[in-house]
Amino acid sequence: MRRNTYIKLETLYNKYSGYVGTKELLAEGFTNRQISVLVEEGYLQKVCYGHYWLVGKQCRKPLDYKCIEVCLSNPRAVICMDSALYYQGVLAHEPDYLSVATERTDRSMMKMDFTVQRHYFSNSNFNFGIRKQKTEFGSYNIYNIERSVCDLYRLGGKTEIEIVNSIKENKYLYDRLLKYAEVLQIKRGL
Repeated sequence: MRRNTYIKLETLYNKYSGYVGTKELLAEGFTNRQISVLVEEGYLQKVCYGHYWLVGKQCRKPLDYKCIEVCLSNPRAVICMDSALYYQGVLAHEPDYLSVATERTDRSMMKMDFTVQRHYFSNSNFNFGIRKQKTEFGSYNIYNIERSVCDLYRLGGKTEIEIVNSIKENKYLYDRLLKYAEVLQIKRGL
């Protein structure tokens, strides 16, 4: 490739904060062939269809890069359950897989370089408890703590009992948890 292609790539590092889309690359004057060569040479890392990580930039991927990349792949996806609790600081250890919620009717492909466990939620309760988390590298959807605990409790698991017991100490948070449980129609008592 020509030297000016690599010079254009340097300007991308200054302009974008890590993730760049195919549309942006094409708008900057790169061709599809140049993009694929840059991937082969290791200057770009393909994250998902239409999105790349600028490898040559002198910054590392953020700690929540999995969340950002899943939402680049499927903008309607929501980080849920144990993964949401980990990224919000409730759980100390990262789960072996990223738990992601989508609507029952959503069949978008999510081919990622890490393990994703997908949960299909009903359309009526899907939007309940979603927060938009914005970072300098991008944004992603994540369920709040109360919703995540309720989903863990509803779908059964061992972690949620410890979390509920620790939440019971905080009256305000526990009251919110009970309201979420009522809305989500969790029959077993928290």
